[in-house]
Amino acid sequence: MNAASPASPRPRVRAPELIGKGGWLNTGGKNLTLADLRGKCVIVDFWTFCCVNCLHVLDELRELEERHRDSVVIIGVHSPKFVHEAEHQAVVDAVERYGVEHPVLDDPELATWKQYAVRAWPTLVVIDPEGYVVAQHAGEGHAHAIESLIEELIAEHGAKGTLRRGDGPYVAPEPVATDLRFPGKAVRLPGGTFLVSDTTRHQLVELAADGEQVLRRIGTGERGLGPDSFNEPQGLALLPDGRVAVADTVNHAIRVLDPATGTLETVAGTGRQWWQGSPTSGPAREVDLSSPWDVAWWQDRLWIAMAGVHQIWTYDPADGTVAVAAGTTNEGLVDGDAAEAWFAQPSGLAAGGDRLWIADSETSAVRWIERAATGDPDAPADGYIVRTAVGTGLFDFGHRDGAAEQALLQHPLGVTALPDGSVAVADTYNHALRRYDPASGEVTTLATDLREPSAAVLVDGDIVVVESARHRLTRLRLPEEAVRVESVAHRTQRAATDIAPGTLRLDVVFQAPAGQKLDTRYGPSTRLLVSATPPELLAEGAGAGTDLARDLVLSDGVTEGVLHVSAMAASCDDAADIEYPACHVHQQDWGVPVRITPDGAARMGLVLAGLDAE
Repeated sequence: MNAASPASPRPRVRAPELIGKGGWLNTGGKNLTLADLRGKCVIVDFWTFCCVNCLHVLDELRELEERHRDSVVIIGVHSPKFVHEAEHQAVVDAVERYGVEHPVLDDPELATWKQYAVRAWPTLVVIDPEGYVVAQHAGEGHAHAIESLIEELIAEHGAKGTLRRGDGPYVAPEPVATDLRFPGKAVRLPGGTFLVSDTTRHQLVELAADGEQVLRRIGTGERGLGPDSFNEPQGLALLPDGRVAVADTVNHAIRVLDPATGTLETVAGTGRQWWQGSPTSGPAREVDLSSPWDVAWWQDRLWIAMAGVHQIWTYDPADGTVAVAAGTTNEGLVDGDAAEAWFAQPSGLAAGGDRLWIADSETSAVRWIERAATGDPDAPADGYIVRTAVGTGLFDFGHRDGAAEQALLQHPLGVTALPDGSVAVADTYNHALRRYDPASGEVTTLATDLREPSAAVLVDGDIVVVESARHRLTRLRLPEEAVRVESVAHRTQRAATDIAPGTLRLDVVFQAPAGQKLDTRYGPSTRLLVSATPPELLAEGAGAGTDLARDLVLSDGVTEGVLHVSAMAASCDDAADIEYPACHVHQQDWGVPVRITPDGAARMGLVLAGLDAE
């Protein structure tokens, strides 16, 4: 389990070629090959733009990318989960939206993903200057390990004469002039104007009541956590005192803006990303957050869609504290007691009477939180329960109207409570506005031909939609009749892994980075959680433990399903002369579709960090 010493020989695995039907972005039109990259240290980042963990990794790599720009080339390989993400223009938009400043290969058919045997988003593969794979890392938290490895490779290949310094292949695209650039959310101010999070430009923009004329911009437009700066802000919520709460997503903070004075205050978050083991409640300015994506005022508190850890948190301005309100950090769709519920990247919130509506994007679901009925003996201690209106899990999505139990959405990012008790849904990857009516239990389509709608605001009898990929607000009359849409259904594109019946050996591979060891000062430094969909897939082996290897016994009669694996490992500096060793958390969630066949594998290896020797 511990890292090999730096002097240990690395396995020599030739890196497969980079191929993708969608072609290359950020190269000035040039198609790159590994031969073009020879002499550079290459980091291949397998990502998809729906995935908040992938966005975290983009941010983790920025500093490394800048520091080693003359010797390191980062290559993004966009490997889609959702059908919409296989559209080339959607990838072009995402590269600009998230400020990706390195070449990106659009691989809609997962050709390179399969060649590198990748199993999870995000996955990072390090290739040395001679074209050999030297490390693989799944999930977040590996920037320090990769930095150490890169410095080792630079020294080694510099001495050998196989390192080629100089400019990389990145070519910046031409900027486009629009008033908004990939806006995220909007709120209507008491005076009738709109405040919009201009996400890609790191600003808030106030628009006139027509939704078009720019009245003012708030923020410098540069990434930052200063008194006049943001970092990819998203959600907005009007507070009772007239101020506006802002989910400052990449700053991992909640800010409050006074529209009258323009004063900006940080009320929650430290600017650091929350990791497993960090506090989950306490003074708001002392607790780390993780990619807050939306906010809503409900039941005298500010509720926060904490997309980065698949939870719902609250901020109580009365005592200045934050706390987890729902979710375990496990990614999936599980209802019931709020403390035990599972979410998957909640990205939209709306207060609707006695319900807090939630757009749970990665499960393509609409869910809600409510208080349990008074006197219910089975009610949870805190009184909140989670229920699902539309959606079944991580792998099923599409565009299908009708009864909610069989209706389908595709990665919705926003919800808006309507006066009749129903909820409008910004069905982002279907480019549609949908509606769920609790009274009838039906899902209908209100409008199509929107471009990545991410939120909507009710204005009298109209609804103003944030068309994120058209960089504008679009005002629609709420229709009395639904739009007829041909039903389509999809499953995530990844092929199932064939496994043999009986006992499956699960090995999560983790090798501590050079110069580090597993952190065992406070007990086990690793954690493994396994579950399955359907649960009947596993006869034995589900549940939590501290060993990264486990035997799973498959049930007779179940022929396919999904294994859900969540792994965490903590490592610390291992040098006697370091008085205060730095420690790092590595973590990843896998959802692996499996098919039971007689000729299938009896072992499944999932790489958290290192290389799988088997």
